[in-house]
Amino acid sequence: MAVQQNKVTRSRRNKRRSHDALVAGNPNECTNCGELKRPHHVCPSCGHYADREVVATVDDVDLDEDAA
Repeated sequence: MAVQQNKVTRSRRNKRRSHDALVAGNPNECTNCGELKRPHHVCPSCGHYADREVVATVDDVDLDEDAA
């Protein structure tokens, strides 16, 4: 069983924990629709990335009633 040799001071303990803090997200505004989206990701509301449509949204896709 591991037993510490010397007491770890509060200062040294807290220095180790200095990188554990949570950071807030960094949303950007979509250039096409203006909704907030994650940087370098496809916009979930309109499907655009870098000024071009990458993913077709549900409104744009026409499904036949017989096929569904």
